[in-house]
Amino acid sequence: MRTFFTVMHKSENTEAALWERALLDDGDAFGLLFDLHHTRVFHRALGLMMDNHDAEDVAAAAFFELWRKRRSVRIVNGSVLPWLLVTTVNLSRNARRASTRYERLLRSIPRADTVGPPDAAALEARTRLMQSLRTLSPIDGALFVLTAFEDLPLAQAAEAVGLTASTARMRLSRARTRLRTDLHDLHPNIHPAVEGNR
Repeated sequence: MRTFFTVMHKSENTEAALWERALLDDGDAFGLLFDLHHTRVFHRALGLMMDNHDAEDVAAAAFFELWRKRRSVRIVNGSVLPWLLVTTVNLSRNARRASTRYERLLRSIPRADTVGPPDAAALEARTRLMQSLRTLSPIDGALFVLTAFEDLPLAQAAEAVGLTASTARMRLSRARTRLRTDLHDLHPNIHPAVEGNR
């Protein structure tokens, strides 16, 4: 059955049919939706959390929320994936906020120096980007992630977060300006935006 589903899972009608069954409390159909989208959701969570265990927790929580709120979930272009990705962004943000105090404690504990990873500069840039994303509003952060990382068209990203395309375009432009300002020192060709544009 999974082999057949793997071949057929890209059909929008197939996902729509599974979702209709899930709305009727069909756990097997929901399990197939989980199989369909789990990898994408996990990788998005991993990009935001930067830890496999935390990312798996966030991904699991996103699917739990999908099941719990299934009667009110907004479907975009016949798929629950945009809703899952927005939820993943928000859950990651909440998880990071909840762990801030614990992380500060861990950083305050003296430990022996260790050799940094070979790609330390890239890791620092990624960490800085994640920190900057957390300064955006949940909607603006979700818009940026959906369009920049997930390659979702702006219209679909706007629908996923409940905005019109024109409003989403304006908010996304402001978010990008904010991120460019925060991260301008990571790339010599990126200049900070003037304060009035933020």
